[in-house]
Amino acid sequence: MKKPTYFLKMLSIIALISAFSFTVRKDNPDFSTRKVAFNIGWSFHLNDSVKDKDTINSSSIWRKLNLPHDWSIEGKFDENSPAGYGGGSLNGGLGWYKKSFKVALENKDKITSILFDGVYRNSKIWINGHYLGKRPNGYIGFQYELSPYLNYGDKINEIIVKVDNSKQPNSRWYSGSGIFRNVWLETTNKLHVDQWGTYVTTPKVSLRSASIHLETTFKNQYNSSKNAVVTTTIFQNSTKVTSAFQNITIAASKNQVLNQDIIIKNPVLWSVEKPDQYTAVTTISIENSIIDEYKTTFGIRNFKFDLDKGFILNGKQVKIKGVCMHHDLGPLGSAVNTRAIERQLEILKEMGVNGIRTSHNPPAPELLDLCDKMGFIVMDEAFDMWKKAKTKYDYSLDWDQWHVKDLQDQILRDRNHPSVFIWSIGNEIPEQWSDDGVKIAKELSAIVKKLDTTRLVTAAMNPAVNMNIDQVTLQFEKSKTYYNKLATSGALDIIGYNYAHQTFEHHKNNFPNTPFIATETTSALATRGYYDQVSDTIKNWPVRWDIKFTDGNPGNTVSAYDQVQAPWGSTHEATWKVIKKYDSLAGMYIWTGFDYIGEPTPYEWPSISSYFGIVDLAGFPKDVYYMYQSDWTNKTVLHLFPHWNWKAGQNVDVWAYYNNADEVELFLNGKSLGTKKKIGDDLHIMWQVPFQTGTLKAVSRKNGKIVKETAIQTAENPAKLKLTADRNTIKADGNDLSFVTVDITDEKGVLSPNANNEIQFSLKGSGKIIGVCSGDPVSHESFKGTKHTALNGKCLVVIQAGTKVEKLELTASSNSLKSSTTIINVK
Repeated sequence: MKKPTYFLKMLSIIALISAFSFTVRKDNPDFSTRKVAFNIGWSFHLNDSVKDKDTINSSSIWRKLNLPHDWSIEGKFDENSPAGYGGGSLNGGLGWYKKSFKVALENKDKITSILFDGVYRNSKIWINGHYLGKRPNGYIGFQYELSPYLNYGDKINEIIVKVDNSKQPNSRWYSGSGIFRNVWLETTNKLHVDQWGTYVTTPKVSLRSASIHLETTFKNQYNSSKNAVVTTTIFQNSTKVTSAFQNITIAASKNQVLNQDIIIKNPVLWSVEKPDQYTAVTTISIENSIIDEYKTTFGIRNFKFDLDKGFILNGKQVKIKGVCMHHDLGPLGSAVNTRAIERQLEILKEMGVNGIRTSHNPPAPELLDLCDKMGFIVMDEAFDMWKKAKTKYDYSLDWDQWHVKDLQDQILRDRNHPSVFIWSIGNEIPEQWSDDGVKIAKELSAIVKKLDTTRLVTAAMNPAVNMNIDQVTLQFEKSKTYYNKLATSGALDIIGYNYAHQTFEHHKNNFPNTPFIATETTSALATRGYYDQVSDTIKNWPVRWDIKFTDGNPGNTVSAYDQVQAPWGSTHEATWKVIKKYDSLAGMYIWTGFDYIGEPTPYEWPSISSYFGIVDLAGFPKDVYYMYQSDWTNKTVLHLFPHWNWKAGQNVDVWAYYNNADEVELFLNGKSLGTKKKIGDDLHIMWQVPFQTGTLKAVSRKNGKIVKETAIQTAENPAKLKLTADRNTIKADGNDLSFVTVDITDEKGVLSPNANNEIQFSLKGSGKIIGVCSGDPVSHESFKGTKHTALNGKCLVVIQAGTKVEKLELTASSNSLKSSTTIINVK
C-alpha cells in the first residue's frame, strides 16, 4: 500500500530530530558564565559639596569596597538633613564609583554588557571615557553594551558611575544612596536571547495537563543573516520534562520573536503552600554547536479574582494575608543582600503572611526570586507619584521623559515570576480624583497589557470611594457617595483600597463588575516592649494627618497593645475582622510588615524610623505578630503579654492571643485568676491584674484538656548577656549573613524587659560586623558601629562571612553584665 504523503513527511521530521539529537557537539562552552556578578573591587568617593562640587580629579580620595553599597546608612543622623525625618534624617549627596577590569582576548568577537539592578539615583555611566547614558529612576534595572569601547587582553578598562542623590527631599521614606543593588557582567555570542527576552505563559492549566506558551526575542548583532536551531527544554527541578525545537533565520542586525507551544502532562502547580517551579532552558545552535543558553524560571498556576469568592488559586479559595514592605533592610540600609531579604520573608511566613506588596517601587530581583521559591502573592508596584509631585525633587520631574521606559522595563523584567499576580500602577496618586489621572491611568494600563495580559492592573487609591454616614441611621447614604475617578475609569481590573475599611463590605454595591483588593490597610503603631495602661482605649495618633502631633509619650514611645492607630487607619484587629468576615474580599496588604527607616508617624525628630511594623527594625516581632499567627496559621499559639516587671500593686492589663483551644486560664504565683474565652469575632482576651512579683502563667484548654502553657516571670536585676544566632553555619562566599540576637537577662536567664544597656561587640576572624540595631525608632547610634544600646532587653548584631573557611568568634560585652561568646562556622 502506498504510504500517504503526510506519513513520509513525518518520517523525514523524525529523522531530522534524530540527526539533530546525536550530532550536537558535546564540547559546548559553559554558559553559567553568560552572566557573572560584577560586585567585587570597586572604589568609592563621596563628594564634599563645597570642595568637589560635582567633579572628581587626581586629588579625589577613594576607598575600596564591594557592591551593593548604600552610603547614606553610613552617615550620622542629622536633624537638619534635607531628606527630613521622613527620609530617616540621613543625608544623600553625590557619589562616584569606579572599577578597573580586563576582558579576555577571546571575547573580542562577542557582546559584553553591564547590567545594574538599581542605582539610587540619577546615575550616569562612562566606560573608558565614553559616555553610556543615564537613568534617573533608582529602582529599575538597566543595561549598557560595552563592546564598542572595550580594551581586550592585558589592557585595562575603567568604568565610572556617577550617582547624584543630592537634591532632597526626593522620597517620602528612606531611599538610601548609591549602587545599592547587584551589578552583572554579561558576555554573549552576537546572536543571543535578548535582555529579559523570554515570556512564558500558561494559557490552559488543569491537573492533567498545562499548555506552555514561550515567546522568545532573539537579537542578531552580526552583519549577516543567520540560520539557527532553537531548542527549548523544560525541567522540573533537575528532571527533564519535555522539549521542542525550531529552525529560524534572523536577518542581519535585527531582532526576531519566536513563539513555541509545549504541553506538560500532569503538571506540578505553583501554590503558596507548595511553590514548585519549572525551568525553560533555551539554546541557540549554529552548525550543530550551541552558541547561547538562556534559562527562564516559571510556575504553572491558574487564578482569578472573583466578585463573590475573592481570590481563587488553582481552584481553591485563598485569602490574601499580605503586608506592604519598603526596600530597606533595617541596619543594612538599602544595600541588597539575599540572606537579609530571605530572613525577613521567613519571619513573615512564620506569622502566616502569604502576600507582599512592593511599596512603592519596583523591587530588587532577589525579592521576587525568593517570593517565587517561598510562596508569596506579590503586588508589584511601579510608582508613588505621576506628574504631580509629593516631594520637591521626586520622580515627577522625570515623569514625562522616563515613565514609559521605566514601566516597560519593569514588566519585561518581572513578568515570568509566578509570585507576581497584580501590577500596581500607582500609590495614592495626587491625580486620582481628576480627568488627568484617568488619562494617565489608561496609558499605563495599556503599557502593561501590551506586555502582559495574564495579570490584573490596579492602583492603590485613598480611598476608592467616599461614603458618608447618616448620623441618625448610621447607614451609608448612596446619594452622598463619591467615586475615585481612577476607580471608575475602566483602566483598572481590580479596585485597590487604601484604608477606608468601613466601606469594604459595600464593595459589590459600589463596584458590581470589578473585584476587590485592599492594597494598603491598618497603619497601627507600636514600640516593641512598651505598654501604656489602660489598654482598651483606642488612640488616634496624630489626631489628623495635617496637624502636627504634640501629645504622645515620653521618649517618643507608642504602646504595643493594639490600641494606637493613625487617623486614616485602624487597629490591627478592626480591619482584619472585616476582611476575614466576607468571602468576597480577596485579602489585604497591611502597612507594614517590618518597621523601616524614615516616616516616623506619629512623631517627628528625634524619631528616625517607623512605628508601623508588625516586626521592628531589627527583626524582632511585636506582640500583635502573634495575633496574626494565631489566626493565620495552624501553629498552636498562646502568647501572653506584657512583661511582668511593674510597680507593686499597679493594675496591669494582661492580654493573650491564642488558638486551637476553647479557653485560657490565668494563674499568678499558682493562684487562678479565672478563665476567659473569645466570644464572637474576638481576637484576644484580657485580664486586669494587680502586679505582684513572681510568675504569671497561662494555660489553654480544648474540651478540658491542656493544649499549651506559657509563663512570664519577674526579672531580677540585669546580670548577663545571651547570644543566639539564627544560623551558626554560613557560606564562605563574602555575602552570607548570621543574625545574632542579644538578650539581656537576669542571673536565672529571665529576659530583663526594661534593660537598655550599651553593648560592645568584637569579632575574631575574617568576617565583618556589618550591622547593629535594637529596633528603637529614636536611637541615633550608627547602624554600622560595633556597639549599640539595647531596647527593652534586646539587640541585634549582623555578621557577614568572608571567603575563608574558618570559625568566627563573636563576643558581646557590657559594663556590669557577664559577657557572652558564640561561634559561627564559615564553610
